[in-house]
Amino acid sequence: MTSDTLIITDSEGVRTITLNRPDKRNALNTELTTAIRDALVECDRAPEVRAVVITGAGRGFCAGADLKEFSDLTPDHADRVIERAALTSELQSLPTQLSVPVVAAVKGHAVGGGAGLALACDMIVVAEDVSFGYPEIKHDIVPALVMTGLQRHLGRKLGFELISTGRTLGAVEMTEFGLANEAVEAGREVDRAQEIAAGWAGRSPRAMSAIKSLYYRVADLPTAAAMDAGQDLNALMRSFRS
Repeated sequence: MTSDTLIITDSEGVRTITLNRPDKRNALNTELTTAIRDALVECDRAPEVRAVVITGAGRGFCAGADLKEFSDLTPDHADRVIERAALTSELQSLPTQLSVPVVAAVKGHAVGGGAGLALACDMIVVAEDVSFGYPEIKHDIVPALVMTGLQRHLGRKLGFELISTGRTLGAVEMTEFGLANEAVEAGREVDRAQEIAAGWAGRSPRAMSAIKSLYYRVADLPTAAAMDAGQDLNALMRSFRS
């Protein structure tokens, strides 16, 4: 399925969602952000979808927010500001909330909101030509809505360096810092991400959903509460018959 903003394809349980604004480096305007949000929600409603790949058309993954929309996001249009911020926050949180696993296939520029979208996925495969970071400070903008995800993936010192200087990371640093699971030759990132997704799709959907739910739940719990949650899920899963 192809629209003005997304290309969606299915293959053996894997749904690939491709951001489709290559002439704008897949910048996230309201239309594209809404389309990605709706496409991800639909993945959880479609029983035939067992894993998801997110990637970008053209030379890059996503150049972040579409700055052309900022002219309307002013104090004179407070309702639009609030709605846009809520939409962005929802998208940044959604991939980890899905019952199906999501892997990002990232090439070229993945900056600002694009970096945030990639980090929100369960795994990331990057191409050797990736340029990842948060250059908002260079435009006198605060990367407020992507800061939470960044802090949860990086140490505070390096995270602050990225958002306060706007410097970007390449594939080697991303893998060294644990932001990417692996780096591949440019042009191979989607194939590799789809291989990972195909492996997920071959597993029990019930088990995969439970893995995701517990994994992100225990991250925010004290140790004792996290162990209790694990014990509860262990007992529940053993009650199911294959």
